[in-house]
Amino acid sequence: MSAATAESVMIESVLREKRVFAPAAEFSQRAHIKSMDEYRALWQRAYDDPEGFWAEQAAILDWFRRWDKVLEWNEPFAKWFIGGQLNACYNCVDRHLATWRRNKVAILWEGEPGDTRVLRYLDLHREVCRFANVLKQLGLTKGDRVTIYMPLIPEAVVAMLACARIGVTHSVVFGGFSAEALADRNNDAKARVVITADGGYRRGKIVPLKANTDQALQRSPTVEKVVVVRRTGENVPMTSGRDFWWHELIANASPDCPPEPLDSEHPLFILYTSGSTGKPKGVLHTTGGYLVGAALTHKWVFDIRDEDTYWCTADIGWVTGHSYSVYGPLANGTTVVLYEGAPNHPREDRFWEIVERYRVSVFYTAPTAIRSFMRWGEHWPKQHDLSSLRLLGSVGEPINPEAWMWYYEVIGQKRCPIVDTWWQTETGMIMISPLPGATPTKPGSCTFPLPGVVAEIVDKQGRPVPRGQGGYLVIKRPWPAMLRTLYGDDERYRKQYWEQIPHVYFTADGARQDEDGYFWVMGRVDDVLNVAGHRLSTMEVESALVSHPKVTEAAAVGRPDPIKGEALVCFVTLAAGVQPSEALKQELREHVAKEIGPIARPDDIRFTDALPKTRSGKIMRRLLRDIAAGRETVGDITTLEDYSVLARLREEEE
Repeated sequence: MSAATAESVMIESVLREKRVFAPAAEFSQRAHIKSMDEYRALWQRAYDDPEGFWAEQAAILDWFRRWDKVLEWNEPFAKWFIGGQLNACYNCVDRHLATWRRNKVAILWEGEPGDTRVLRYLDLHREVCRFANVLKQLGLTKGDRVTIYMPLIPEAVVAMLACARIGVTHSVVFGGFSAEALADRNNDAKARVVITADGGYRRGKIVPLKANTDQALQRSPTVEKVVVVRRTGENVPMTSGRDFWWHELIANASPDCPPEPLDSEHPLFILYTSGSTGKPKGVLHTTGGYLVGAALTHKWVFDIRDEDTYWCTADIGWVTGHSYSVYGPLANGTTVVLYEGAPNHPREDRFWEIVERYRVSVFYTAPTAIRSFMRWGEHWPKQHDLSSLRLLGSVGEPINPEAWMWYYEVIGQKRCPIVDTWWQTETGMIMISPLPGATPTKPGSCTFPLPGVVAEIVDKQGRPVPRGQGGYLVIKRPWPAMLRTLYGDDERYRKQYWEQIPHVYFTADGARQDEDGYFWVMGRVDDVLNVAGHRLSTMEVESALVSHPKVTEAAAVGRPDPIKGEALVCFVTLAAGVQPSEALKQELREHVAKEIGPIARPDDIRFTDALPKTRSGKIMRRLLRDIAAGRETVGDITTLEDYSVLARLREEEE
């Protein structure tokens, strides 16, 4: 995000949606929060006495030592529940063993090939303790960092919880990322150990995780050891003294490993998210405040009950998987469904098969997936009994009203409330969302801030904008699950989030409030792309392109896409003497996929002899976005250095 992000033109709002869906009376009667009056009272209580409110909510967890002070706020640095001691793993596993939940299913797992596993809380405890002892045997101690680069298999969750148990900070890297991206993250975190697998399954193919790890380790000098889960059975090279099989290490490990009492502010995890400088940002979350936020919002937003079977489809490589597949649900003693593979393998009804087989009651997925389901056709879900569903959720980007209505009518069969949730890697927890027993919903709106969240839409000077007008979404007060900093870079944290508009957290999202006060998020106002729910930095994509010997310059922008939300369009200037061709386009697309990962593969590459730039040499991506989307260029172009560039790009388009 550039320092000038908040200087952008005010966002124009064009979406108007009038349909309203009130919660069903029978749903509200049983809900944790039953009415808008109850919501408003909670929100006001939190607003009037935030420390008292959060002290009450922190009772959702078990603490080894109660805190001395709820909040210490030295803008922009927060400390929550100071002096308190707890353990995230204990809260997610051990405390349930003293109750009837010891024999309750914690994880219902299904692999893409169809293999399955069931772990009760009792089983999960044993596996976590054994692997925590393995980590100790490898020499890891409190404060060390570990990279987890795995498919979505039970061992990935076990690894996260085992790290949390002994105070090791984990950094989960999405299994779709390349060796280069893995190395960057290893190096930034100074990881000592990588936990991976021989491979994972995706659309019937094996993702070569061990091979990628071996390649990454050629330039990851801090990594000493690698633990490998045998997932596919493929032959993979194992380096003696460095690489160890998970099953061999765990075979003789003790199932007894007491949880480490940790300070509330002990770093629980680092999660890397794209930054517009090209250097991945290590978002740092700590233990107490994060877990309070994740557990509380999971309970309230999904109206979680003991009898629920809950499925969040996100991979643990993303924050949604951290907060709403692992830490939030397990802290609440929920039965969680995990699925390793693609939603359309071997057929387009795989998700609905899983919902039917496990009688899923709460289902949380991304608008990108919903738009894919729409494209595949409603005959797929209609082949399955989805009557177990009682609540649907949406996450990752704003959901368009058409997709919302399809989700409501076809999947929810007009009886399931939809919680359209707005939050970020940085916020750690859901911030703006309907409460399903209380909030009347509007298709495409995330509705209202949760109790304890003070959100506002402002102009670039920080002044509130009138209702109906687009502006910048900001958060005006600290909240427990907020990021504490960017790992190793306090100054970047300060500039990026707290100096764009002084004294408020700058979300970099545009939004508006309608006449009823409902929030409508309109997407990013910076140069980070949201492709299929994944935030990708334009700078990272451009850097990957320019690393190709035939490319001298590149600019990456998004254009609206009915399935992905945004499609990735790259404008490329070739080196002298290199001729454009379709073969070269394909070569460059594959080059980006190799450098960053398949999710960053450009949808469209357009060759140009020059890019539109300001006189100071800054690429005017706003103009390229207009061209990519086939729109007429609007707004101020007086800073454009060479007007003929625009004309030539338009000619290329035609």
